[in-house]
Amino acid sequence: MRSAFTALAAVMVITLAACGSDTDSGTAPDDVTLVLYNAQHEEVGKAWADGFTTKTGITVEIRNGSDFELANQIVAEGKASPADVFITENSPAMSLVSSKDLFAPVDAATRGQVPAQHSSSKGDWVGVAARSTVFVYNSTTLTDAQLPQSIMDLAKPEWKGRFGISPSGADFQAIVSAVYAVQGETAAAAWLQGIKDNAKIYRGNSTIMKAANSGEVPGGVIYHYYWYGDQADGGANSRNTKLKYFGNKDAGAFLSVSGGGVLKASKHTAQAQQFLAYMTGAEGQKLLSDGTSMEYSVGSNVPANPKLKPLADLAAPTVDLNTLNGPKVVAEMQRVGLL
Repeated sequence: MRSAFTALAAVMVITLAACGSDTDSGTAPDDVTLVLYNAQHEEVGKAWADGFTTKTGITVEIRNGSDFELANQIVAEGKASPADVFITENSPAMSLVSSKDLFAPVDAATRGQVPAQHSSSKGDWVGVAARSTVFVYNSTTLTDAQLPQSIMDLAKPEWKGRFGISPSGADFQAIVSAVYAVQGETAAAAWLQGIKDNAKIYRGNSTIMKAANSGEVPGGVIYHYYWYGDQADGGANSRNTKLKYFGNKDAGAFLSVSGGGVLKASKHTAQAQQFLAYMTGAEGQKLLSDGTSMEYSVGSNVPANPKLKPLADLAAPTVDLNTLNGPKVVAEMQRVGLL
């Protein structure tokens, strides 16, 4: 998938260089290099950086890592952080940095490119992409009538040993954060204990999908793009599976937003804001929707990849993304023995 996305990025940036856009002004001097702390997929971050550099001449140095690895690094570095821009896969890592007041306010024009529900309520970071929670299931083992109607159902005794999760990953931790936000602490804590009692533990969303595909487990909780990516690659690890979208504002319909923000510590604030505007603008979002990552575009009214279930049809719950508390959820998961 990486090669396909990179190839598309190369085609796109040639086109972008010939066109005007909302990031044409404020081009940096030749000696400016932005530092991007990238917790998004490496190929996605690189495509955005390469497109931006071709368009503006501003160099972007990428430092890759995981959501909380980089978020905790930024917190530790504080005002001395070399990072200019931080982008993630899930929003709890953005909330952590935001809670320490380490982001600069996002330019108003950039905030206007992204719907408010996909950004920080404080205006200090915005959504750059999104992924939907789904239940992947073996369609030869489970019928539609046998599927859980809510993610809350998975804590019931009848689901013991019949689904997989990947608790060590930031993806599932973000989903748990959403359950706490939607259901409240008491109900969520009881649900989490039930999940600990019932779930089979795997490492990684792809591993869960493969286990469901082989019949090792009837289903599992993952993000949508793992399935769509495998389908686009021939479906070897997903051909026996389908996706259940919970919808109905259920906590299991949580739309996890990948965030982007400019650090207060940035020495090149204007150019960093310009880069964030590019990622959330029409050209940057088209790079995402036309690529192979199969994540949802969220900015500038750019439609998602047409193979995906439309964003408007997901019926995701309304969640204040800046209240998703990653450290608290990790502590709760440790309390019940999931971590």
